[in-house]
Amino acid sequence: MNLAGVIAPSTATTRLDHIHANLGLVRARVGNRKVLAAVKANAYGHGAVEVARMIEATQAADWLGVSTVEEGVELREAGVRMPILKLNVARGDDVRAAIAADLTLIVVDEESITAAGRVAAELDRRVEVQLKVDTGMHRLGCAPRDAPRLAALATITPRMRVGGVMSHLPSADVPAQNDYTVAQIARFARVCAEIEAITGPVVKHLANSAGIIAYPDSWFDMVRPGIMVYGAYPSPQIARIGRLLPGLEWTTWLASLTHIEAGESVGYGRTWTAPHDTWIGTFPVGYADGYSRALSNRGRVFVGGQAYPIAGRVCMDQTMVDLGPRTDAKVGDEVTLIGRRGTSEITTTELADIMGTIPHEVMCLIGDRVQRAVVPA
Repeated sequence: MNLAGVIAPSTATTRLDHIHANLGLVRARVGNRKVLAAVKANAYGHGAVEVARMIEATQAADWLGVSTVEEGVELREAGVRMPILKLNVARGDDVRAAIAADLTLIVVDEESITAAGRVAAELDRRVEVQLKVDTGMHRLGCAPRDAPRLAALATITPRMRVGGVMSHLPSADVPAQNDYTVAQIARFARVCAEIEAITGPVVKHLANSAGIIAYPDSWFDMVRPGIMVYGAYPSPQIARIGRLLPGLEWTTWLASLTHIEAGESVGYGRTWTAPHDTWIGTFPVGYADGYSRALSNRGRVFVGGQAYPIAGRVCMDQTMVDLGPRTDAKVGDEVTLIGRRGTSEITTTELADIMGTIPHEVMCLIGDRVQRAVVPA
């Protein structure tokens, strides 16, 4: 690495080519169903604008899913014109901003329906809504018994079109809860039939990544891949349907090298002690960048294509690695935190297992201090 000039402490490189391939795997899996790609939370930390533009340009998906109005507006201001569904209910001023940005809203009760209709009339716009039904997640949505009444209200509301009905699977990635998921799919099918008797045909969607993989009966008219878009399976227990490619790579560089003797300790709390004379490398990434403190003394990185263990506690801005008694490493050498080197790979799933969490969180933790780069599709 050339150390002349200003260099970023680390770089997260989004692989749009990999994300495109993962969406291709989804398309191949579900046939002629529509695909909604979740790009909420900055596309799980991969860069929502870049990912959305690629998806629209290549028609890799039919819809995009965001969580907040701000996320949807950002995409519209970036020139993205394809359908965008706001996956959380809009309240207050968010309703006006969402309709102005041509976002599709979910509705869950009388208030959300009447508010969307009132704002649409004030703006002299039409608004498309989708009714979200709680079929077992118990997070958001109307009760199935209320769905026909709410669908009827939305249907007669001026300037409103009911375009879809949706729900969510809480445990499709847990094989031991198969009976619950099967019952939930049947419950959704029943309520969809009741709704369509009122509204006519609408887009029906239930399947997340786990549903796409494990429950073909959950596919209905559209599927909503999230974590699998970005290269990770939703849980270790779920079946593999092909190779998902990592959506990003995270690299940094060695900022210093220190030789220590056997018995000397490293880092805060002196939690790591050298079993023999060794070289300690330090790289300029820490928990403030999203490299979790839970990786202290447990994680590993690649230096020069070879894996080495984290030594001591991950600091706010720096982390140490044990390079062994003899090393050819030099200040400026590349350090890979997430990515493949040769036949070996450090994945978000590996880090999640160490941290006691899920790959989604590992991806979303990567912070604003990390420089961004993109490999095109």
